[in-house]
Order: sequence, then C-alpha cells, then structure tokens
Amino acid sequence: MDNLKVVIVGAGMGGLTTAIAMRQAGYEVEIYDRVSELRPAGAGISLWSNGVKVLNRLKLGKEIAEIGGQMDRMTYVSKSGETLTDFSLHPIVETVGQRPYPVSRTDLQQMLLDAYGADQVQLNSKCVAVEQDADSANAIFEDGRRATGDVVVGADGTHSIIRSHVLGQSVERRYVGYVNWNGLVPASPDLAPKNSWVIYVGDHQRASMMPVGGDRFYFFFDVPLPKGTESQAETYREELAGFFKGWADPVQTLIQRLDPAKTNRVEIHDIEPLPAFARGRVAILGDASHSTAPDLGQGGCQAMEDAWVMSNALLTTNLGVADALKRYEAARKERTADVIRKARERSNMTHGKEPQETQQWYKELEHEDGTTIMDAISRTILKGPLR
Repeated sequence: MDNLKVVIVGAGMGGLTTAIAMRQAGYEVEIYDRVSELRPAGAGISLWSNGVKVLNRLKLGKEIAEIGGQMDRMTYVSKSGETLTDFSLHPIVETVGQRPYPVSRTDLQQMLLDAYGADQVQLNSKCVAVEQDADSANAIFEDGRRATGDVVVGADGTHSIIRSHVLGQSVERRYVGYVNWNGLVPASPDLAPKNSWVIYVGDHQRASMMPVGGDRFYFFFDVPLPKGTESQAETYREELAGFFKGWADPVQTLIQRLDPAKTNRVEIHDIEPLPAFARGRVAILGDASHSTAPDLGQGGCQAMEDAWVMSNALLTTNLGVADALKRYEAARKERTADVIRKARERSNMTHGKEPQETQQWYKELEHEDGTTIMDAISRTILKGPLR
C-alpha cells in the first residue's frame, strides 16, 4: 500500500526500529514518547543474529558492528571457579550466517536515533487512549493532543496502554521469580577474557559478564527472591556480596568494581502469550505484545523482527490496513509465544523452580561441548523471518 501515515507510540528499541523500517518503506512516520528525555531501560542487551539481520536489511549493519562487542566464546563456570564448559561460538555464525553483537542499550538507542533523527521524536507525549474508525486511527495524549494516521502502532512497552485497546481488556504481568541486577564495567582480564561470555552458576543464581563495545562488559546477577523485596542502590553491593558470598574471585571483584548508582535492579516479569496483536488499524509490537523473560536473550530481537514483518505486511497487501495487520499478527503470534514459553522454561530451570532439574543442569554442563547449547540458540534464530 502506498502513501500511508504511520503513528508510532513509544521510542524504545522496537518503536525506533519500526519507524526506520516504515520510513524506508516510503511511509510518512510520526513517533511519540511519554518521557522528556530518552533513556533506555537496562544497561546492555545480547543482540543475537536474527536481530542483527533485521538491522542489516535496514542498512545499519556497519553501525551495529561498530558498537557491538566481539563475543567469540561462551563459558560456564561453577561458583567455586571451576570451568564447566568452554566453547567457540563460531559454529553458530556458520549455521545462521551472522555474528551476534552484544551491545550497550544506550549505544543501540543512539544508533537508532541517529538513523531516524533524534529531533523528530516528539517527547512529553503520554498516550492515554486510542480511537479508530473505518478510515483512520488516533493516538490521544494526556494534554489533549491527537495524532491521526492510517495506522497506530503501540510500541509502548510492557505496561502498554494500546495493548488494552487491541485486546479490549488489561493484562496483568506475571512475576517470573527472580531479581536481576545489571550494569556496565570496564573490560578487564581479572574479570573475564575480553572476547568471552562468561556465566558463573550455582545456588540457583547466576553472575554473568558479556563483552560490549567500548571495551566494556555488560554484567548481570540473578537471584530468586520473593516479589516486592525491598532494596535501594546504596545497599546493592552489600546485598550482592551476601548473595554471592564464597563465589569465585572474579565474581567478588565484579561486585566491588560495579557502580551501584549506575546499576539497574529489575524484578523480572513476562506476560502470557496474547490472543491478538492487532485490531483494525491499531497494532502492538515488542514488549507491548510479548513481554518475555530475558533468559533467551530474545526480547530486543523479537521487537526488531516485529518491525520488519509489520512494514512488509503493509507493503505487500492491497486489501487494506486491517488485512495487513492481521497478516502481521498471524506471522508473529506463535513465534513470539514460543519465545515467551521457552524463556520461562529456561528461567525455571536456571533459577531452581524445580531444584532437582537445576542440579541436573549443572551436572550436564560438565559434559557439554557446546553442541546442545548452540543448537538451541541456532534453532531460535533460524525461526525468524530473515534466514
């Protein structure tokens, strides 16, 4: 379809990727966000090859390669410091045809803003409702302004307002069962090799370091805790030192080296797979449509896949906007439901939902040569729209 106007609510990773894809498709694009300053949630993201392929198709391959980390190996280590398995990730690259690029979320968002035009994002625009008729759709903002287009895209995150319009009801998020602390530290060999993703495991907890651009590690700590456990930045270091007492020296060094003021603490939630992603001229994508636990590293990648599939659905049908958005929904609903379910299953195994399963996983890692892990990652990547 030609000459569409697309209104996008939300200027995070999914919204910006969608804006770039829609504009490259030849559509007029307006993008809005409720915040007064764009700051990404979280410190880093493991951008696997399916997400990178979307960026390649959007002519951003060179840019993502420049800000991405060089991740050549993957290593699991016991809490006492014994290597359980260590292997090259090169077979994944050979199988799927593209390197992964772990990246700082700030760098990724800036790259997308540069590609779209940061001055073209309309801030201080909190969407409170959506309306539509046979000919147009409107995003309505808190201050009374309205943005009218042929399509309204809800890229407004896990607490999405537009999701409620699409479904006709609100959706409660589900606590997955663990808390994640994450941030960035300078890369250093006393923490981990600079080209390896290193994960320490034990006691149903994890401590991880992954190389990102700028000679830094993206780190995270996972601890199963009851929902609503109180915490504040001033005590992060002491809390982590307690949770990871007796763990190997690099974990202790990381805890001492992190900056609590720049460390994020997140209670991890997901949502049940949704019955619909579109209603008439309105559609949702990214965390609005399939908020998932980060245990497969696929949240951002799925939002990028959404952007590509939606823009192509609009380009390749002449039966109208509603038809195109239903085709987008049909292409994405089961794919993203599968990611939600598998991320939840992996989270349960990793974080001791069934303690015997977690102990068995630790034992299996001692005999793992990387094949099983890489096969699972490759299968997830290759189910995407760009092979």
